[in-house]
Parts: sequence; C-alpha cells; structure tokens
Amino acid sequence: MSEMNGARALVRTLVDSKVDVCFSNPGTSEMHFVAALDDVPEMRGVLALFEGVATGAADGFARMADRPAATLLHLGPGLGNGLANLHNARKGNVPVVNIVGDHATYHTRYDAQLQSDIVSVASNVSSWIRTSQKPGDTGRDAAEAVAAAIGPPGQVATLILPADACWLEGGVVAAPIAPKAPADVAGDTIDEIAKILQSGEPAGLLLGGSNLRKPALMEAARVCEKSGALFLSETFPTRLERGPGLPEPARLPYLAEFAMAQLDGLKHLILVGTKSPVSFFAYPNKPSDLVPEGCTVHTLATISDDGVTALANLADALGAPREVKGLQAAARPGRPTGGLTADAVAQAVGALLPEGAVVCDEANTSGLTIPAHTAGSAPHDWLCLTGGAIGIGPALATGAAIACPDRKVVSLEADGSALYTIQALWTQAREGLDVKTIIFNNRSYSILNMELDRVGAGAGGPKAKQMLDLSGPDMDFVAIANGFGVPASRAESADDIANQLERALAEPGPALIEAIVDPMF
Repeated sequence: MSEMNGARALVRTLVDSKVDVCFSNPGTSEMHFVAALDDVPEMRGVLALFEGVATGAADGFARMADRPAATLLHLGPGLGNGLANLHNARKGNVPVVNIVGDHATYHTRYDAQLQSDIVSVASNVSSWIRTSQKPGDTGRDAAEAVAAAIGPPGQVATLILPADACWLEGGVVAAPIAPKAPADVAGDTIDEIAKILQSGEPAGLLLGGSNLRKPALMEAARVCEKSGALFLSETFPTRLERGPGLPEPARLPYLAEFAMAQLDGLKHLILVGTKSPVSFFAYPNKPSDLVPEGCTVHTLATISDDGVTALANLADALGAPREVKGLQAAARPGRPTGGLTADAVAQAVGALLPEGAVVCDEANTSGLTIPAHTAGSAPHDWLCLTGGAIGIGPALATGAAIACPDRKVVSLEADGSALYTIQALWTQAREGLDVKTIIFNNRSYSILNMELDRVGAGAGGPKAKQMLDLSGPDMDFVAIANGFGVPASRAESADDIANQLERALAEPGPALIEAIVDPMF
C-alpha cells in the first residue's frame, strides 16, 4: 500500500473529528482533496454552485447539528466569494472549518493570475488561521482547526492548503482533540446578580447564543417569573427553540427606536451569552448605544460560559419555583382567505407549520408578523440572519436540511436577499432536501425605502427610488426555481398560499412558492 498523501490525511482527520460533511466549490488547487473523498467515503461532499452557498450551508448545518461542517473553497477569490456568509457565522458564533486551497508553495513566487493574500482575506472572519506547510502537517492542522472552530465560543477556523501539501506523500492522520467545556460562572457573580434582582429596581434579562434553547429558556423563565425581570432575546437569534410548552422571550426589535422604548425605565440589564444592545446602524442625532441612561449592564455569563447552569443557580439563589407558569400555549391562526398580503403568508405559515420544523427566517420587512403568528404553532427551531449580510437564507436552509434529514425546513425569503444565493436551489434539488421556500416577492428592497428617510437622506427622487426597485423586468421565481430543478408555484391570493404550502409540506423534497405581495414600506 502506498504512503498516504496530505489530502487523504486531512480528510481522514476531519472525519475522525466528527466533521463529516464538506460543502464545496473546488478548483484545480483542491483536486487532491476531491480525490480523497473516494478514499474516505464517510465524508459527504456537497457541491455548491457558488461559494456563498457553501459557507452559508456550513453555517446552517452547524447550527442544527451542534458540530462544524467543512467548506472547500478555491484560493483567495473563492474565499472572498464566501465571505459574507462567513461574516454571518462569525457574528452568530457558529463553528465552521474553512479549507482554502492555495498554489503549491514553490509556485507562489511567480504571482500567477489567481495568486492572492489569502491570510488577509481570511482574517476578516476567522479567529484561527493556519497554512499547512507540508503533508505531514495537514492532519495535525485539521484537528486543531476543528478544535478551534468548536471553541467555546464557536468560531470560523480557516486552514490554508498549498497544493503540494496535499499531493505529496507523508500525510499523518491526527487524533481528534477533545473540545473544551464551557467555563463555570463564579458563585460570587451569581450572588451579585441575585441581589440586583432582589433590589426591586426594574431589570431585564437578555439572552443570546445557545441560551435560547429549551434548557436555558426554562431556567431564565424561572428567574424572570420570580424577580419580575423582563424576559428578552437578542434581535437575531442563531437558533431559538419555540412553540407550545416553551417560554417565549420578547425579541429586541430591529428598529432602534422600538428597542429603546422596550428597554426604557430599566435600571439593570443582565446579559447571558450576548452583548449589550446597540443600534444596527448609526443615524443622525440618534444614540448608537440602546441601553437607557441610568441603566447598568451586568454580565451573568459570556458566550464562552455555561449559561444554563448559571441561570439554574441564579434561579435557585432567588428561591424560584421549579415549575414555570408562563409557557406558550398551543394556538394557531386560521387559514387566511381573500387577498394576498405579507400578513396572510404569515398566517398560512402559522396555521400549517409542522412539528419539528426548522424555520430559516430571512423574510426581512415582509416577515414582521410571522413570529406572532407562529408562537403557538407546533414546536420548532427558528434560525435568523445573525450578521446582517443578506443572502444567507437559501444556503442556511440547505445546510439545516442536511443536518436534519427527518425534519421539514421552511425557508422564508425576501426576494432581494434570495438572489444572492439562489443557486442553493440546485443543491437542494440534487441532494433531494426537504426544503420548502416561500419567496416574498414585493419587487423592492423595501427596507431601504424606509431607511432612506431614517438616515436623513429624504424621501428620495426618481433616480434614488430606481436603485431600490426590483421591477422592470419583473423576476419570475417560478421559472428560476424550475431552471434549478425545484418544483415551484405562484400564489396570488391568501387561499393560494395556504393551499400551495399545504401541498408542498405533504410531499418530500424541495419546493418553492412565490408569493406576490406589496412592499411594507
């Protein structure tokens, strides 16, 4: 048997480290990694037509699988194409292992056409970066990349692979590195927060990260019911568990004015796995810091800490009962009828959402009422746009579906955002993924019409309005989906959306519904 090359040692190490899915868009420099997929059949290679799909899918996979996926990207330009969704993963503390091919070490001095500074590109989104210098390093480097990605906190780790480090023999498989446990929160911190909550001064408890799943939600609800603190969630959760039998925290609004109104009057804001809230953008004559004047911010647990245990200990310190009373009741809206509006689509989703669904929410302005209409639907997970870089939805849903093949994935997608990674539909069709996509087609960057005025630029004249308009020609998402191999239909009434969604959910595999709605702004 011939000696193992660096690429095979790398892939074997990834699989042994429980990274067994690789979302890829490879090129010449990565061919030995591609060939190694046949030598290590446990690794599932998933082809994406664009690097932004690969990186967004890795994000969605990790959120639902609770372990990283890998990406395989072609040199610096390939990494650059995937950067926006790696930014979203970074902001969501989602573990991703990037494998980025590079020219052979001896070839770099020639400054070939695709030569670039990959480290500089990667540094924008990666907390860990390394270049494997020789085939004997690839296994060790891969194991350390996985450990770095898992954290805690979860992060993007980028391993750069020169082509000769892959094709030369001498590869060595490395043993997996045991992940670190989240840090314990000190008893003194628990006691200090307990005293604050017992002071009688108005307080809020703001949760984020993994603390928006059932174990932490239940403990946080105990704290809030006992103390009277506001029960709050960060605006764009990485993964929020929702539905009957669970507490439903109030999400901090996107608009700064509304968030400030929600927090108004608080004297204490207690953070659990999230940061102190700030405005999404700067606005003339408006504050960037959303914490009210006179309110003190306290940290119970950082994103690296064991928030569940900290919340449980805090609840016990307060003498909170074990039983939580304020749980979400089962309740669904009726099926909508009449004209089609964004709210009618939201009602249809709430009426029909299946148990165990994974909802990928990038509906943006069209989705304002969806959380209210789905709160009492069957238990489900809710994934959001964590970093604000639009275009993650179709890719996020693709990765979530591969992580959870027995669950329905419902992708709620704004038309403008969908076009960034619409190629994900092809991967959904190729892999037979059970993703149901609803496109809210309002033929507009609707939110920017609102922001035009909010930033003080005025209502905008015809040239400005044209830059925010997605009509002329009107995009046909049914034709686009069919072109990628996904069955599709168009809804033009509330009855249409309910009937078409019901049919789509009854069948396996991908489907898309284009909902023609008016802009919200």
